[in-house]
Amino acid sequence: MGIYLNPGNDAFQETLNSEIYVDKSGLLAFTNRIMMTEQKYLCVSRPRRFGKSVTAKMLAAYYDRSCDSGHMFDHLSISGDDSYEKYRNRSYVLYLDIAWFRMTDTGAEGIAAVLQREVIGELREAFPGILSDTVVSLPVALARISETIGEKFVIIIDEWDCLFREARYDEKQQEGYINLLRGLFKSAPSNRFVKLAYMTGILPIKKYGTQSALNNFNEFTMVNPGVLAEYAGFTEGEVQSLCRRYQMDFEGAQQWYDGYHFRRTGSIYSPRSVVEAMLNREYGSYWTGTETYEALKLYINMDFNGLKDAVVLMLGGGRCRINSQKFQNDMTSIKSRDDVLTLLVHLGYLAYDAQTQEVYIPNREVAGEFENVMEDGGWEHVAGALRESGELLEETWRGDADAVALHLDRIHEMNTSVLSYHNEASLSCVITIAYYSARKDYTLIRELPSGKGFADIAFIPRKHSDRPAMLAELKWDQTAEGALKQIKERNYTGALEDFGEILLIGISYDRREKKHHCVIERWKQAALSTN
Repeated sequence: MGIYLNPGNDAFQETLNSEIYVDKSGLLAFTNRIMMTEQKYLCVSRPRRFGKSVTAKMLAAYYDRSCDSGHMFDHLSISGDDSYEKYRNRSYVLYLDIAWFRMTDTGAEGIAAVLQREVIGELREAFPGILSDTVVSLPVALARISETIGEKFVIIIDEWDCLFREARYDEKQQEGYINLLRGLFKSAPSNRFVKLAYMTGILPIKKYGTQSALNNFNEFTMVNPGVLAEYAGFTEGEVQSLCRRYQMDFEGAQQWYDGYHFRRTGSIYSPRSVVEAMLNREYGSYWTGTETYEALKLYINMDFNGLKDAVVLMLGGGRCRINSQKFQNDMTSIKSRDDVLTLLVHLGYLAYDAQTQEVYIPNREVAGEFENVMEDGGWEHVAGALRESGELLEETWRGDADAVALHLDRIHEMNTSVLSYHNEASLSCVITIAYYSARKDYTLIRELPSGKGFADIAFIPRKHSDRPAMLAELKWDQTAEGALKQIKERNYTGALEDFGEILLIGISYDRREKKHHCVIERWKQAALSTN
């Protein structure tokens, strides 16, 4: 075993020794299938703490010819695949952790030079007599070794984008590093020594103009996870199984961590968050606790037209359509609102719906990071609205319609620069922001199909909550009484028939007076059924 060449299986064994391990070895069936084909170049980008390094260690343990990993994989799902024995522990593996080279680089040589010097030194010891002292290029070294021994390499690069995130303005270093990667994977001789290439990172491969720097790679991202969607994180079924094992309420897991959604798999959860919640027997912010919110703060405070409006819309439970194709896959070539929002998808702060091309805040855990930014400069008025929402909710429960209307007037007045009214849809956004604190007790659904139409906002109590269900109907330049009448005439309450008590809330905004009006009625389902 070596540091870089054939690192063995100890790292993956530690993963298997952990109290919680979710079997993702099915990925190996896919990598086995593309081995030694034109599709053998993979780049998998995920947010931090989404299991990228664990997967890289799994691949190393499975392919590394210097060890026997049968006892690790014989009970995992890959063992049932026809390719299992054919590829297990049969390859030379080169495992490069770019974060390691970044830490060991003193700045005098640059990361590309340090990496090549260190790895070539180990290759000389492993394959004596093949490399002369004049060989300083890693692609050249691998080509000569492969030609001599008649074997190709499985090359695994973990955190490939570390340099672009941590030395984002050092273009000289970046250029040298990209040239190294091109030599390893895009040069004519590379096909002669690459058996499989697997890179992980947070960012997709950097673009230059419209082209990827390594356009022969198949990329699987949070925008387009493709056939590897089920390996992006924990699936809903896997989380349900863990909740049963640890006797945790699955609804709590959904509230805190659900929200990333792919067409092939449905919901995907952050592995770090779920594991920590199970081990601690308590739901909370675990993924976001691994890094400060400074990155989020930096990007959503950028002065791009429409960016603040988009953030407020999403805080209110809304979605924002974006064009993700223009993003250059780095942290410095940010030219528009859409670039910022696309970057936040890759960082995990936003989720992306590929079908509608919309982004949104995925869950309570991530929403907490946005709340932190609101409290920390530049968003004082929005932060004030979020803080005031608790009082607004209490007044709603008490049925104090006049107090609710005054609160809405104040929240709107404080935020006219961002929370501007144009129509009923913008009124819905502001009302949802005003009731932000309700998310702890309720699931908020906008445009809920019910009766003879759609209820504007439904507040559905969470499991074990003793709070009343609520329906809010909104009117623009009409009356709050008319809004309440519409709820009853169109039988919007039918969707909440399982709840005995419902608060009906009619809210209107008078554009001339620039004031809100509110009426609240408390109903029992039996009473509703007779009206």
